[in-house]
Formats: sequence, structure tokens, C-alpha cells
Amino acid sequence: MCGINGVIFFKEDVRGAKAIEKMNRTIQHRGPDAEGIYMDGRSFLGHTRLSIIDLNTASNQPFYSADKRYVLVFNGEVYNFKEIKSQLTDYNFVTNSDTEVVLAAYLKWGTESLSKFNGMFAFAVLDTHTNQLEVVRDRIGIKPLYYYYNQEYLVFSSEIRSLLNSELVDRKLNASILSEYLAYQTVLAPNTIVKNVYSLMPGCILKFNEDGISIRDYWTLWSFKDYTMEGRSKEVYQNQIKERFFEAIERRTVADVSVGAFLSGGIDSAAVVGGLAEVSTTKVNTFTVAFEESAYSEGEAAKQIAERFKTNHTEIKLSAADLVKDIPSILRAMDHPSGDGINTYVVSKATKDQGVSVVLSGLGGDELFSGYPIFRQMDKIGGYKWMLSYPKGLRNVVGTVYDSFKKSIASDKMHELLKLDYFDLESAYPLSRKLFMDDELRAILHVPLIENNVKKIANHTVSYDAPAFDFPFQSKVSMLEFQTYLSNVLLRDADQMSMAHALEIRVPFLDHQLVQYMLNVPDEMKLTKRPKQLLVESLGDLLPQDLLDQPKKGFVFPWVDWMKGDLKDFCHSKINELKNRSFINEKELDRYWLRFLKGDKKVNWSKMWTLVVLEIWLTENNINE
Repeated sequence: MCGINGVIFFKEDVRGAKAIEKMNRTIQHRGPDAEGIYMDGRSFLGHTRLSIIDLNTASNQPFYSADKRYVLVFNGEVYNFKEIKSQLTDYNFVTNSDTEVVLAAYLKWGTESLSKFNGMFAFAVLDTHTNQLEVVRDRIGIKPLYYYYNQEYLVFSSEIRSLLNSELVDRKLNASILSEYLAYQTVLAPNTIVKNVYSLMPGCILKFNEDGISIRDYWTLWSFKDYTMEGRSKEVYQNQIKERFFEAIERRTVADVSVGAFLSGGIDSAAVVGGLAEVSTTKVNTFTVAFEESAYSEGEAAKQIAERFKTNHTEIKLSAADLVKDIPSILRAMDHPSGDGINTYVVSKATKDQGVSVVLSGLGGDELFSGYPIFRQMDKIGGYKWMLSYPKGLRNVVGTVYDSFKKSIASDKMHELLKLDYFDLESAYPLSRKLFMDDELRAILHVPLIENNVKKIANHTVSYDAPAFDFPFQSKVSMLEFQTYLSNVLLRDADQMSMAHALEIRVPFLDHQLVQYMLNVPDEMKLTKRPKQLLVESLGDLLPQDLLDQPKKGFVFPWVDWMKGDLKDFCHSKINELKNRSFINEKELDRYWLRFLKGDKKVNWSKMWTLVVLEIWLTENNINE
């Protein structure tokens, strides 16, 4: 796990050397073990290394082919590199690293080599003879890759801040996307919060040469429809899920350093810890966050699971006072503003402090096994279609009355639902993860609302004649979660907050072979009486059945208590600073803050925290409006 940077000019340019040095310094936290730079006047590649596989200095990067023609910078892990290496019998290997295997495979098979890789990665291969560069991102988008391109050069990096510090990219706010950030606590790829800076989409290849840049995909979520899977017995599904799950766990133990696991006390992390304990030859190190506020804490449940699997367990006790002290450092670690992620920072810091550099996480289990409430909510949408027989105006009146009685975010969403032209997945899904409703956004922002990008994603993916139309309904919801919340919030936050401490997070539930299989599992197997019952039953006696009876918490912080208590002054000061921004309606923002303090159910902590984070990020990164 590392950080990569690059600047490729069409013509020789003296700015490249200074830019790549600044970029490498910016992402030093991602790879504190080694640093390297390649430069030739037109092309400049940088790398910072976190040593995980083959700790020898011969594996440092940039990595060169034997004839020095090709140069690779690589971030991530290819877990099955030994298997691929055995197929490259005509290559003279000089290291035991997956880095060299990636380059050797790329030289032999080109982009076809990507179909062989099982892992998480973002890498770039430069042909120094032609100045042609190919940049690749893994199938699921676990590892980030951002870029900026104009008529003079391409700049790319593992982090946005590195692009900004190159002095080749304007620090300009992408104001047109602000409504999306507030609506979904993030900006959906390929856009970012910075104007003209983009995220390379998962499963894509970017090519740069004398003709400019081109982007194509080599893998998509909907490319592997398997009609032969229909009609299999429950036992067959369970056995094949178990087999793929344990294969995914075992692959992610490949390392020359110790491997631990995050443990929240829920089903997903318990499954990962249990699987890791079963395949590991040494005692597993586990880590969890516990709070003084017991209503939010999963400390006790995590302890019980740790005892069951006999792990070396570390509990991180957290109070509001601790968080207040660490807030400046935490928010400085945020490469892209997000309404989430601080929990990952806290547990990552404690884990790294224990000398652990690699952990497994249960991230992705909810998306694959229909664990979130949204999966059941979307399944019920079809039952509302009878309402469409009534005029939209009448439905709007009913929604207004309902909203006036309930006065909650849920009633806001029901009101919006009743105004839709259709009660189908592509129309209803965009409401599911929405934080601020459109009327609120128009009131609080002085910039126009953009077209709903989540709806565009849904239409492209699951509408009639869309690529994923033939997949099971629950799998369609999974695909939408992958492309929105998982990719742009959870995975982005996991990377930026863990790599702030040079900690590598591996996610077995997002093994692409397991993902491809689960997307073909029929709905009736996933929509069980209890969420994720299919996972628990597939793993046999690995997990206690009483895990199903526990309410889902995850790493949830007691934000409401904190933001009205120890964090109140801090948040208030940032809200006051945000009011000076030209894109904000000052009076409306004041009203929202007061409504939050008074306990208005329509103004929850997430809304206010998303605004607080925005102001801090813009100030910290000197972003111009």
C-alpha cells in the first residue's frame, strides 16, 4: 500500500521536477518507508512506499523493466501475484514483490493482464520511448486515483491534495456540484469538489499519448450475468458463498507483516474475524471503538466475539473530550470532504499505534447481503404503485399533510416519493440516501441545483434496457449502492482516514469473484426474515445465531450529544465562518443551526456536520470560490 503521483507533459517542461517533489511530500503519510522519483524532462513519476509484501529495498518504486523502457508506480496489492508469477516463466524476476509481477504481466499481456489480477490497486505504466502512459484503477474502486488534464499536461495522484500542491492545478471550488455534496454527503465520481479535478472510475483505464487522453472500462458490475445460477438449492448457494468467502479471506492474509482486523461487534466484522482466525496460524489482533455513552457502544459485543475467536483484542475508549482534542488532526487528514469517516480515523490510529500495518474490514457485507434497511424499503416501493392512479396534485396534498404531522426527514422523503411520476427503483432510489431535500438546498444555497446524478446512475444501470436490467432486484439495489454510497463515501473515507496513519485496510467482502457471484444470487435467498441470515447460515457454525438478534450499530458515534455539548462551540464557529461564503444563504444557515440546537427532527446532526466539514476543508486547502 502506497501513494502514487505523476505529471506527463506533451513537451519538455521544467515545472515537472518541482511539481513531483511537492506531490511526493504531500502524500508521505501514505508511504513512510521509502520514496522514489523518475523524471526525463517530459514525464515525472513519484511514489511513496508502505512496505507490506517483500520488504527488501529492491522492491522500492518507481519500478523499471529490465531494459529500463517501462516504468511502473503502483499502489495497492495483487493478492494472487504468486499464482500469476508462476505463469511468467520467461521473465527473470529479481524481487519477491507483487509490484514486479504487475509490471511483468503488463509487459506480456498488456491490459489483458487485468483479468488475472485479484486485488485492490491503482497504478501507472509509462513507456519512456513513446511517452505513452496507461493508468488503471481496480474493479471496485477500493484504491483512489484522481487526475487533472489540460492541453499541456496530465497530472494524477492518489490524493487530491497532492494535485493541488503540484501548483499545476487551480484551487477552484466546483460550485456547480455543491448541491450534490450536501444532498449525499459527498460528490459522486467522476466529479470532485475541485473544479476540473476528476476521479478515475472503478474498473477503468486512462491512456495518455500524443493524441490526448482516452478512458475505457475493462470491468463492470453487470458484465457477469449467470443465467445458470437460477433454480439452485439453498444449500448449493450457501456452500459456494462459504467457499468464496474463505478464499477471499485467505487471499488477504498475504503479507510480510502481521495482519489484524477491525471488530465492531456486528455480523460482517465478526464473520471476517472468524474467517481470519480460522485460516491464520497465529493469534489475530482485533480492534474496536467503545464509548462512554453505552447506548452507542458495541464494546461488550465486540469483546464476546473476540473471546469466541481468542483474539488479542484492543478496545479504544473514546469520549467527546478526546474527539475535541483530535478534531483538527482528523479533519486535516480528509482529502475530500465527507460527512463520514472520522470513526475510521480513530480506530486506524489506535491500530497503527499497536504496530499493525494491515487490517481486514467487514466493509461491503451490507451491500452484498442486503443488510441495510434500504434493501427492504426499495423492495416495498412496488407496493405503492396503486397510489399512481391518483392525480399527482392530490398525492402532493396528502404528502404535505402527512409531513406536517410527522415532521421528520422520513416524512420529507415520503412527501417527495408521492410526487414522483413512477414508483420504480430508478425513480425512488435517489431519495434513499438523500440528506438535504431539493427545497432545502434551494433555500440554503445561492447556486443552482445540478441534475440528480444518482438518478442518472440509476437510469443507466437498472432501468428498462439498461445493462443490469436482467439481474435480480436486490442485486440492482446492490449495484446502485456500490456506485454511490459505497464507492464515494465508505471506500473513499476508509482510504483517506486509514492512510493518514499508513494503515492498509483490506476488504474481503469486495473480492470481485465473491461480488460477481452474489450479484447473481436470487432475491429470495437475500430477503430473509432477518438481514444477512444468508451470510450467517452460509458460514455454518462459525458465527453464533444470536448475532442476528443484535440491533445494527457499527461504528456509530453519539454525534447529537457531542455537537450540542463538547463540540458545540467548535461547530458554531465553523457555521459562522461558512456564512461568509458567497454560495451560502446566511440567514437560512443561521435558522438551520438554531433548529438543530432546539431538536428539530428535520435538521439532524448529519446535515450540520456536513456543512461544518465543508467549511473546514475549503479553508484548510485554500480553495477559491
